[in-house]
Amino acid sequence: MKKFYLKSMGCKSNQFEGQIVAEKLISNGYVQTHKLEDAEFYILNSCSVTHKSDNEAMYLLRHAHSVGLKTVLTGCIAQIEKRKLLNEEYIDYVYGNEDKFNLAEFLDAEQNYAVKDLMTANEFYPAVLNDTTKTRISLKIQDGCDNRCSYCVIPYGRGKSRSAEIDFIINEINRYADNGYKEVVFTGIHIGQWGKEWGKSILDLLVQIERTKIHRYRLGSLNPLEITNELLDFLQNSEKFCPHFHLSLQSACNRTLKRMNRHYTSEFYLDQIEDIVSRFDKPFLGSDIIAGFAGETEEDFETTVENLLKSKLSKIHVFPYSVRKGTPAEKMSGHLSDAVKQERTDIIKKISADKLSEFLNQNIGLEHEVLIEKRPDKKTGLYKGVTENYINVFLKDGEFNTLKKVVLTKENILSV
Repeated sequence: MKKFYLKSMGCKSNQFEGQIVAEKLISNGYVQTHKLEDAEFYILNSCSVTHKSDNEAMYLLRHAHSVGLKTVLTGCIAQIEKRKLLNEEYIDYVYGNEDKFNLAEFLDAEQNYAVKDLMTANEFYPAVLNDTTKTRISLKIQDGCDNRCSYCVIPYGRGKSRSAEIDFIINEINRYADNGYKEVVFTGIHIGQWGKEWGKSILDLLVQIERTKIHRYRLGSLNPLEITNELLDFLQNSEKFCPHFHLSLQSACNRTLKRMNRHYTSEFYLDQIEDIVSRFDKPFLGSDIIAGFAGETEEDFETTVENLLKSKLSKIHVFPYSVRKGTPAEKMSGHLSDAVKQERTDIIKKISADKLSEFLNQNIGLEHEVLIEKRPDKKTGLYKGVTENYINVFLKDGEFNTLKKVVLTKENILSV
């Protein structure tokens, strides 16, 4: 009996793919275990978005190797670093981002390396997830990225932008709905580029999704330039869209944005955020911010802080800038110390905490539709659910996998 322990790092796309990898292995006679000591194979579906994630991956692989497991590395690190990873004594197998879906075949054949060149790939791999044990499910609709942000190595791990066919997406959504799912979350590496190769936009896709059986849907991260007035007009009148936006901002200082090769200004997206807030009822507005980017002066950082403070964001996901080998930013001047980057990260974390508290307080006393996504907790007896605008709540009564109107209180709000 071939037992495996699988860990997925990083983004929602990677988490989604990890679930598919596990399903495919199980369908080929492998057994998944959640105890490291019971496994024969340790499979790491890695992320390479930061230097910290690279270090964590290597630590996990060394540990698994030290306790006698055969180590399998896949995901973005495997895709970027390729065959040279096999020089490490604690890595036994290396498979790329699309090759991961054929792990059973490679492991059975004792083939220790397979990394497809994704920079020449033109077609989206239609990965299908069959799990029906949850109430919300992710659906990957796009892969790769055609942008070349100066700090980012992910295009080399994922290849150029490739879109799932509309028929595939619609069929999967309806299949999920038929299996009892109430909500689908659309993921990808850059979902705003969906349909680009066919001269279509994500709006063209959403028009079709509106006609599916699913009760509601969420969008993954969007570049501000992809949020057009036409898209907002449609979403504002949608019967299925959850008012939850995640904006890929990266900085709130124009000088830094230019060095990042991001083609918008802070003024542009601050106005956009105001427009979104005016169109939707208490929308959740998340964002990504990199603190301490190469060449970020004290004045640049103060500008970012000032703009974040006056923004109507609900929450800010912030992380210190991490140098990635082979990117233009690696060769830029003005790299900051880890201490300065962490100090700036902590300041933005405090801003985020205050904004989240303010957002939650604004929702107290309001009625929201809650999807009850977890059965009663064994200790508290409480159900857990999530509102359309991404607030987690505890409920004393309800029914698993149902939708319920709930008035939010200080007592039942869990956070986001």
